[in-house]
Amino acid sequence: MSAASAEPARRPRRPSGGPGPLLEVAVAEFNTRGYDATSMEDLSRAAGITKSSFYHHFAGKEALLRAALERALDGLFGVLAEPGASAGSPSERLRHIVRGQVRVLMTDLSYVTLLLRVRGNTETERWALERRRAFDAEITALVRQAVEAGEVRAGIEPALAARLLSGLVNSVAEWYRPGRPGSGTLPDDVARAVFEGILPAA
Repeated sequence: MSAASAEPARRPRRPSGGPGPLLEVAVAEFNTRGYDATSMEDLSRAAGITKSSFYHHFAGKEALLRAALERALDGLFGVLAEPGASAGSPSERLRHIVRGQVRVLMTDLSYVTLLLRVRGNTETERWALERRRAFDAEITALVRQAVEAGEVRAGIEPALAARLLSGLVNSVAEWYRPGRPGSGTLPDDVARAVFEGILPAA
């Protein structure tokens, strides 16, 4: 028998039981099963701990959802608080925010994915949707400033442009996977595609 075959089979790593690892397990299950279809039994089984151990850290399933959505929203609103989001021309600020949105999505992909899937079925989901609308309102106001400054083509409806911007950025969650080639420049690449287009200048 070789040394390799004598080595005992390695078991999958289990979460340590702390709130951070448990939250990651919950987010993965919510994204896979859907929040409504996921039970605390499913979560405890996935984490390899008892339900009582889970309840030691979180009051219940909705508390887990709230913590996960707060993380995603804190990241997005954190971009708005950065100096680059408030200094410079409106278009420069928009470019900074788009880069920041992509960066947050890449860093917290599973959390942002969960945020994009909420439909308002619970109090926590309705709270998250309201926060998303507040974020979108900030972008709409900035697009309007860019239109007024002549930095965006005249006739563009700011609310429509803001929705298109959000839709483009959010679509990255559907195909981006950590470690894929070109990830290092993805925030800049997305911002360039948004503000400079993908076709060569005429």
